[in-house]
Parts: sequence; structure tokens; C-alpha cells
Amino acid sequence: MAVDYAVIVLYLAGMLAMGWWGMRRATSKSDFLVAGRRLGPAMYSGTMAAIVLGGASTIGGVGLGYQYGLSGAWMVFAIGLGLLALSVFFSARIARLKVYTVSEMLDLRYGGAAGLISGVVMWAYTLMLAVTSTIAYATIFDVLFGMDRTVSIVLGGAIVVAYSTLGGMWSITLTDMVQFVVKTIGVLLLLLPIAVVKAGGFGAMADRLPHDYFAPLGIGGQTVFTYVLIYSFGMLIGQDIWQRVFTARSDRVARLGGTAAGTYCLVYALAGAVIGTAAKVLYPHLGSPDDAFATIVKDTLPVGVRGLVLAAALSAVMSTSSGALIACATVAHNDIWSRLKGVAGARRHPAAEAAASGTAGGSQGGERDGAPDEVRGNRLFTLLMGLAVIVIASALNNVVEALTLAYNLLVGGLLVPILGGLLWKRGTAAGALASVAAGGLTVIGLMVSLGVLANEPIYYGLLASLAAYVAVSLATRPTDQAVLTVWRERLAGRADEPAPLSRV
Repeated sequence: MAVDYAVIVLYLAGMLAMGWWGMRRATSKSDFLVAGRRLGPAMYSGTMAAIVLGGASTIGGVGLGYQYGLSGAWMVFAIGLGLLALSVFFSARIARLKVYTVSEMLDLRYGGAAGLISGVVMWAYTLMLAVTSTIAYATIFDVLFGMDRTVSIVLGGAIVVAYSTLGGMWSITLTDMVQFVVKTIGVLLLLLPIAVVKAGGFGAMADRLPHDYFAPLGIGGQTVFTYVLIYSFGMLIGQDIWQRVFTARSDRVARLGGTAAGTYCLVYALAGAVIGTAAKVLYPHLGSPDDAFATIVKDTLPVGVRGLVLAAALSAVMSTSSGALIACATVAHNDIWSRLKGVAGARRHPAAEAAASGTAGGSQGGERDGAPDEVRGNRLFTLLMGLAVIVIASALNNVVEALTLAYNLLVGGLLVPILGGLLWKRGTAAGALASVAAGGLTVIGLMVSLGVLANEPIYYGLLASLAAYVAVSLATRPTDQAVLTVWRERLAGRADEPAPLSRV
């Protein structure tokens, strides 16, 4: 294992080195939070694919393939479908808004009345997403070094917190691009074909496994529907995803690069399910489906290659963890702390705040004179949120329940007001607030009474959110025309453009 250990250690050292290099580029709020809004198609598509394909997509995707066969691809497939929908239908408009958070978009659309409560919901979601990603380090480092669970979480979490705090989105972008390459080589080009060959090929796999393992809906129609409802719609509104859209240098990059990333996710979904199916042939009696990935890597791959594939799994976890961490810190600092403390004129109209702070421009030239303070503030919150994530991850045991709770609250509370704001001009601030409250409370209440993993909370939560949004919006005065005018100008990309920047 010495060669495998060397590969992993070199990989981790490289992540820290890129964090240090990214620190030198993060000289403004725009640089730290959205990489200066200047990513080209190659880096944008690679980093977008990296953040959405985390430990759940890699280790969990293989585990679902082990348990259900090819239909185990549906969870990651739903993520890819959501990313495709976001990229084709919404990303161009989102990129043109030149904001930093989903809550800022809601403020801009509804007139500054919906941001704080939506910020709290989004913060809870990104925090839980970062926590669940961080817990996955325990599995990987246990396989690699036989480490204690808490030590594994602290080690993996500390590396992610270090490079995220140093360089913000620039560091995360650079590390995610490396992680994308490592995942592609390790999982798609090495583990997938080797696993199929070791299992005797597709013919032997079909002969040795039940027919249901090759049925498109073997996992169950209701499960597929729930995956689409939670993960596909979750891709449309998550701060971690939107913050990557904000890094695109143009709406065309956001649309085409995101489409490429979504297509890659569909391929990755099928690859994970096939690897899991091959593992079922090779190891039919594993204690847990989630052990399938580590087992097939340890037992079938040669020295060196094994280290690279384990690095690929580590890459998957780190990319999602770092993306969720900076999203959590961005929401905590810009949507909650600044509003509560009145910092940087956060109580003003969003358009005025954008003009004063550079949000509208999103460039180094558009940043206000207090840019170093903005960077320090966001860096401090990244560090604080990172430490909180490590502490919570060390104390939490049930990953699935934490992730389900996060997605239920996100989709049930925020999907309707966000999509309603983009698609329905009659929606109002009162309707948005009522929608968040009705959907969020319904989801929480049903999870308490029926269980966190029940399907009903998200179904009825969305219905309650939609009913409240439509009814209250129609019962209240339409949004002020001045607010809608600013919104339409920004949505059409006719707001002040940033100063020209070098392209990446």
C-alpha cells in the first residue's frame, strides 16, 4: 500500500498548494465568492460537474447499483437531469443577474422583503450538505489508513477548510478542476472497465443476477419520482449550484458549460450503477451496499491504480464539501449577518446596494473601497462555518436523514418562490414569504410525525407552498413597477457591465 499512500498524500498536498495559490488571486469580494465571474467553458463545466458529483454520487451511487442493479443510477441521473434543466432554461438569466446569493435574487425580484427568511433556510441546507459531505471522509480514510472516525473527519475537513478559507472560490475552482480530472480517470476510465472485466463481462453479469437488476425501474417507480422531485428540483435552487453559475464569464458559458456538465453526470450515474452491479457478482454477501465501492477498489485494482481511484473518491467528497462550505459561509455572512447587523447598507433596496457594493458589476473594478474588508469578512465566515461543520459532522451519525432533511427543507420551502419569481410576474413578496413559511412548516411537521425518510413531507410541502404563493400573491397588491423594472433590466443583462477582465 506504500505506493497508494504516496499517491493520496501527494494529492492532498496538491490541494493545499492550490489553496495557497488561490489566496493570491482572491483580492476582492467577487474573486473570493465567485472567482471574479470569469470562468470559461472548460473550467466552468469541469468544476460544475465536480461539485454536483460528491461522495453520495460516487460511494452511494455504487452502493445503489450493488443493491438494485442498473436502476440504482436514478439518484445520480436525477441530479444530472436537474443540472441540464437549470443550464438550458435558467442559467443564462441567473448569470445575468450578477448577484452572489439566491436570497439576493429574491430581494431583487420581490423588493427586499424575502431575503432574510430565505437566507436562514438556505443556510440550514448548505450547512447540512457540508456536514454530510464531511462525514464521508470517515469511510475513505478508514479504508486508506484505518483511522478513527473522528480523526478522519477532522483531517479531511481541515484540508478542505484550509484551502477554501485561503483562496475562496478561486482555490475551490482550481482544486475542483483537478478533482474532476482525477474522478474521470479513476472512476470512468479505470474502475469501470476493470470491474466489468473482473465480473466476467455483461453477459456473465446478466446470467448470475436476477432480471430485476437490469430493469429500468427495478428500484421502484415511486423512488424514482421522489429522486426527481428532490434532487432534480434541488439542483434548480441550491446556493451551492447557483454560486457556480455566478462564476461563468457569460450567460452562454453558463448554458453550454452547464449542459456539458449535466451530460457528464448522466454518464457518471450509469458508470456507478454498472460498477455496483459488477460488485454484486464478485461479492454477493457484503454487510452493507455502501461497502461495495471500497471493497471492489481494494480487491480488484493493482497498486498505484488503487491509490488513484481512492483519490477519485476523495476528490468527489472534497469537491462537494468545499462547494457547500463556501455557499454556507456566503449565505451566513451576506444574507444573515450583514442584514442583522446592518453592515454594508444591507437594509437598502437591492438595486442601490448593488450599485454601491459592486454586486451589479461583479468585477474588481466594481468593488467598493472596502474590498479587503469584504474579503476578510467572508474568509472569517468560511473558517467559522468550516469549524462548525467539522464539530457537527463528528457528533452526527445518520447521514441519510441529515441530507434528506436538508433537501426537503430546501425544495419544500424555496422551490416555488424562486421559480415563481423567474416565471410569474404576478408573484409578490407577501406570496413568497407565505410560500416559504407554508412549505417549510408543512415539511417539518410531516417529517416529525411520519419520519424524516418518508416521501409525504416533500409532496405535501410543495403543494402547500404552491397554494400559499398563488393565493397570497393574488390577494395582495402587485409588486411595485419600479422594482419589476430593475428586475427586468438585470434579467435581460442590461445592467451596468463589469470592467473588462482577463479570461480563464
